[in-house]
Amino acid sequence: MNPISLFLTVVSLLIGAALSRLVNPWFAPPFVILALAFATAMKMANSWERFVILRAGKLHSVRGAGVFWIVPVLDNVIAVIDERIQTTAFNAEQALTRDTVPVNVDAIIFWRVEDATKAALQITNYREAIDRVAQTSLREMIGSSELGALLSDRKTADERLRVAISQKTIEWGVSVSAVEIRDVAIPVALQDAMSRQAQAEREKEARVILGSAEAAIASKFVEAARIYADHPAALQLRAMNIIYETTKERGTTILIPSSMVDSLNPASALAIATSVKAQEKVEAAGT
Repeated sequence: MNPISLFLTVVSLLIGAALSRLVNPWFAPPFVILALAFATAMKMANSWERFVILRAGKLHSVRGAGVFWIVPVLDNVIAVIDERIQTTAFNAEQALTRDTVPVNVDAIIFWRVEDATKAALQITNYREAIDRVAQTSLREMIGSSELGALLSDRKTADERLRVAISQKTIEWGVSVSAVEIRDVAIPVALQDAMSRQAQAEREKEARVILGSAEAAIASKFVEAARIYADHPAALQLRAMNIIYETTKERGTTILIPSSMVDSLNPASALAIATSVKAQEKVEAAGT
């Protein structure tokens, strides 16, 4: 009973009691009947509420947002519909994915009643039906998806689930604004296997990168060797630069092999370069 109806009922009862004492006891029954009429005829709805009213068993109107009157006995309020956005949590336990992996999925759905008449007349309990439809649609979506897609592409799965649920609830006057998958749980043994697989793939990728780097370095060394073979003075300058770099620190003593000292001699470097070029020519002629 709303506050206004309660207030008018109490006032009618007090007036009837006072008149029955002061004037005539027969004044009480009419005021009691009037109080009961106020209690049943006056209704008040909040801004987010819609009252579905049947008159003599047939749909009469949908009223809301304020005070309104109904006809006692003839009119019947069969449902009070909340049109605010609602949330419902649901899950699917031990559902098999397309690649036969058992998963537990938790999700939440955001929905609201768009048509109060359909929600009241087309289905017995729309809240329970939404929960059942959401669970069924979630299991269907899991069965048609692979585990990798569920784990890596949540947005696509959310949208597929929202569309599937909306197609079923639109007939009841309920619209689904969003569906969000909160968690996808997989067995512990499978988690360990996936972790080892990811680690092996990372090691494989690291080895491939290392091999590519070694090949690049070797090609640069070959290119440098050809340059030094054509220009022995460049080889001598490089050797002198290496010695300089190693002796920059004070107090450092460097022991240089005699063969390295000989390599600093331009004549010796030229002879080495000539022999290397001759060997390359012989190999090229042989091939």
